[in-house]
Amino acid sequence: MKIKEKEFENILEELKQLATQMGAKVRFERGDFKGGYCIIKKDRIIVINKLANLQRRVITLTSALKELGIEEIYLSPRLREIIEELNDNI
Repeated sequence: MKIKEKEFENILEELKQLATQMGAKVRFERGDFKGGYCIIKKDRIIVINKLANLQRRVITLTSALKELGIEEIYLSPRLREIIEELNDNI
């Protein structure tokens, strides 16, 4: 599947909403790191490098969501396909 650059913005927003529904906070920070899922004082946090390109931010967020366990949550078939494809390419 080919994802257009403009679609990545919408996908990122959908994934951020999904993370919030799952009880995780999404933070965009500057630094020399790739990002990912972590727990800080019982808070679920997904940290994403704001200096990364849009595609890398989406990949980081999909990877973190998989760690949180999205298998049991309903996702639109298109969004699930995107998540699976992006994580297969890591």
